[in-house]
Amino acid sequence: DYELCEEWGHLYPVPREDLINLHREHLLHLLEIGNMEKALQLLQRIEDPGICLAISEQALDQHPNLAASHFLADYLTAHFYANLTTARRNEIQALYMGSKVLLTLPELSRVNYYHLSSRPLLMLEQLLMNMKVDWVAVAVQTLHQLLAVQEIGFTVEDIDNLLSKYAGKALNFPFTLKEKRS
Repeated sequence: DYELCEEWGHLYPVPREDLINLHREHLLHLLEIGNMEKALQLLQRIEDPGICLAISEQALDQHPNLAASHFLADYLTAHFYANLTTARRNEIQALYMGSKVLLTLPELSRVNYYHLSSRPLLMLEQLLMNMKVDWVAVAVQTLHQLLAVQEIGFTVEDIDNLLSKYAGKALNFPFTLKEKRS
């Protein structure tokens, strides 16, 4: 049905908003069923970059599943980096990094941290508080790799400070140790 509507749009004039809505729903449908290749082809078929940007941003703002969010954040960063405001750019990059970290977690546990996908540092802190040390190690490694390539609202030092803070808390004993004397 989406493809038929798209063909119809080539034959007859369709208002811009209706065209955006059609392509957005088609894109979300393709991403929901996991067909990233067709989703990319759909975005490449759209000739007007303004419409393509609007479709991608609106689809991302509808908070699709993890893989779709990751795909859209990556696409927006790769193709429309210069068209985004600094705040929006940081928001999308944070979502990209957060979704990348989520993808490193065991599949059944991702749902517990999905709500933090746009806040990777907070996700890292939550993992630390839940004593998921192995997951934290992989997450930190992933974030270090991503931060080496791009800048966002936090740095490697912020990650190190967070780790130091929780390492200090792990060594903090709430009681005093007394020597036993015989």
